[in-house]
Amino acid sequence: MHDKTLDRGPGKGIDRFAQEKLYIQLTRIFLDEITSGTWGLGRQIPTEEELCKKYDVSKITVRQAINNLVTDGYLIRIQGKGTFVANTLPVVGLAMKTRLTEEMFGREVKLERKILSKGIKEPSPEIRTYLKTDGEIYYILSKRLGNNKTAYIEEAFIPHDMLPFIEKLDITQSSFYSVLQEKAVKKIFKMVQTIEVAQAAGDIARRLGVEEGFPLLVIHRLFFSPDDTPVAYTKIHGRSDRYKFQTEFEKIR
Repeated sequence: MHDKTLDRGPGKGIDRFAQEKLYIQLTRIFLDEITSGTWGLGRQIPTEEELCKKYDVSKITVRQAINNLVTDGYLIRIQGKGTFVANTLPVVGLAMKTRLTEEMFGREVKLERKILSKGIKEPSPEIRTYLKTDGEIYYILSKRLGNNKTAYIEEAFIPHDMLPFIEKLDITQSSFYSVLQEKAVKKIFKMVQTIEVAQAAGDIARRLGVEEGFPLLVIHRLFFSPDDTPVAYTKIHGRSDRYKFQTEFEKIR
């Protein structure tokens, strides 16, 4: 009888004679690396090229396996950095994707961020409760512009020890999520989001160019690391006549 193990690729666990597709086998192998601790929580996994060489499979096969584990919440991709372990426990239920769409500007218009103020600031007791810290809080007030018109105002509150070198970072070119995910002491694993309609008042009304009482879309976002530590809190004030909010639900396998 032919010994099928002789025709396996060099990667441990790959069986080329099995009916199970290679990317499914590879998904299970990668998951074992995560749950065994070989790929530790928060650590970057090997590159696609390294994995292709190790398991003697195509880049498409490696990418499909990684995509499965990203969908399942075990891995997270960070643009320009690589893929990292986000969780070592199974996630069940629904994954939610959200995005704001700039209706008045169109897809071809690039929004520009302008920093209005930043520095250490004492937040309200409510925000301290959100962030669960008695330490210093770094505050950033910014606005996003499109066609030289203000789209929304964003406030960000970040525990200073979570992003100790924030003063040296250029935060005008990326979203706060991207900055936190790439530079913060702890990676973001989940976000709790609250959406409400509120009336514009005071400086917010003035900065958005609307009258007092104008309806605004207000989005609260609280970001958490895999160990459930609050990483940051942001609050977006958007004009209701320039935004719609879209949510996608994707079933986790």
